[in-house]
Amino acid sequence: MGLFKTKPLVYRPVRDVDLGPQSDEFYLQAKVKAPRMTGILVKIFAMLMEIPLLGSLLLYILKGDNLIHKLVTHAELEEPPLFVPLHPFEDPEEHEVKCLESDLSPARQVQSAIECLPTYSEKKPSFCRWTIMDYHRAYTSGDVTPFMVAERFIAAVSKSSKPPYQMAFFIASNDEEILRQAKKSTLRYERGEPISVLDGVPVAIKDEIDCLPYPTTGGTKWLHKERPCKDDACCVKRLRLCGAVIVGKTNMHELGAGTSGINPHYGATRNPYEPTKIAGGSSSGSAAVVSSGLCPVALGVDGGGSVRMPAALCGVVGLKPTFGRVPHSGVLPLNWTVGMVGILAGTVEDAMIVYAAISGEIPSHEPSNIPVHLPLLGLTKSISNIKLAKYGKWFDDCNDEVRLCCSQALNKLQTHYGWKTVEVTIPEIEVMRLAHYLTIGSECNTSLDLIRGKYVSDQGWDARVALSIYGAFSSTEYVKAQKIRNRQLQFHKKILAEADVIVSPTTGVTAYSIQDDALKTGELDYINGAALVRYSIAGNFLGLPAVTVPVGYDKLGLPIGLQFIGRPWAEATLIYLAFAMQAACESEHKKPEVFYNLLSKE
Repeated sequence: MGLFKTKPLVYRPVRDVDLGPQSDEFYLQAKVKAPRMTGILVKIFAMLMEIPLLGSLLLYILKGDNLIHKLVTHAELEEPPLFVPLHPFEDPEEHEVKCLESDLSPARQVQSAIECLPTYSEKKPSFCRWTIMDYHRAYTSGDVTPFMVAERFIAAVSKSSKPPYQMAFFIASNDEEILRQAKKSTLRYERGEPISVLDGVPVAIKDEIDCLPYPTTGGTKWLHKERPCKDDACCVKRLRLCGAVIVGKTNMHELGAGTSGINPHYGATRNPYEPTKIAGGSSSGSAAVVSSGLCPVALGVDGGGSVRMPAALCGVVGLKPTFGRVPHSGVLPLNWTVGMVGILAGTVEDAMIVYAAISGEIPSHEPSNIPVHLPLLGLTKSISNIKLAKYGKWFDDCNDEVRLCCSQALNKLQTHYGWKTVEVTIPEIEVMRLAHYLTIGSECNTSLDLIRGKYVSDQGWDARVALSIYGAFSSTEYVKAQKIRNRQLQFHKKILAEADVIVSPTTGVTAYSIQDDALKTGELDYINGAALVRYSIAGNFLGLPAVTVPVGYDKLGLPIGLQFIGRPWAEATLIYLAFAMQAACESEHKKPEVFYNLLSKE
């Protein structure tokens, strides 16, 4: 039961660990011991956890049963702690790329991204979402105006929030503000003076990112009272400078403290492919609005797969850049060393356009001299000798349908492009998951420590449990987790020195059902949660860039994603690989059950 300290686990030094395919490193599957709870059970458990002595005992037992004591608390490691995964720039030596000049405006950076796209084709697969370029061409031709799209958007959101679907896409969306922006954009097109191809394009923002005139709630009913939104986040400012129409703040799991996207205050964001299923979290609303066709792109924040997980479950692209690539100013300071602004998009091309718009130097800071590279996507078949690192035991630690679909997608890359898979071993993946959970939990608890006690009654019951657990981690455990971070970064650097990327499924399961009794209380489902985050952790904990791209569906028609994890600052390679994967799978894309066509001429 974890009540007594056992003999400490001594980790071998990194230099003595074999990362080859024949390594004797044992693959430990997630040992999650926590029942799934909703409704009254969550309430009872939360109240028990908040009783001082009893709560402390329960937390101690939970940490022991879930191997935190064995693998982290009492472990011995020789590596020093690494507290922030901020990578010094080393040229990733990417080929067939365009380097953005450091003094370009966001609009000029977007134009540079457009110049990297393949030749536009009118021919579309049987189903595809409208892209940024589709919007721009429709506006330029006069077939549709930004104002018309804004009106259709408002009508669609209103319809989606009512029975039978009740999709709960947004926490806040102001119709007058949307129409005001769209009217200005329409006038610019009438004058023949659009700011960029993003002019007039609807873009949604996760409610973890400051965006006027909306409060930033973080999915709560109280956080905005303590931290009022006074300005746009830097990433939002850059989108506005490109003419994008910001359409509101998307729903999210409360405080980002879960993976389902079920929010007891603002409703459960539902999966457009099957509204009885979860959209994933915590950037649930951002993934769902893109999947449903309401926006070609949206912003999220990825602290533990929170962009990539919902992107995969909702059948869209999710890009998480290198730690420090996108300015983080104006984002809720819930977790300082693992959270990063990310992009959700219907296509890889649209993800790249927005990536170009929001990347670059932080205003008022000294230049970092870290260049932004964009891949020349029109030259997809010109790059050969790509090596994809695959850890077989980890890759296969998912349900059969996910494993089969992702394996088939990998085979397509090998067949279409001649790229090679390199078998490797990534040690201590479950240790890394626990160390990341301890880190993100400790940072969230510290950021809210002085204020959350004032609003206990306003918190969802599942969030109350999460915050109780977060507060149970000690400073010693936090430092041990940072030693594990250093250790894992060394492992990953060695692997990425021999391969271009690490490939894996994005999630271990597809979207699961929303239970009615979870709607008012939230839910505790750490078993499914561990399966959802299984492949996401390295991107956050180690600050590495990662991207997910849809590659197929399970027997119920629910989307499945494949993930690429790259070298620091090598986003161009990730975008290039994701584009190649998209090209191999796009003919099989299916239309969601809930879908809105905002460019219809009808």
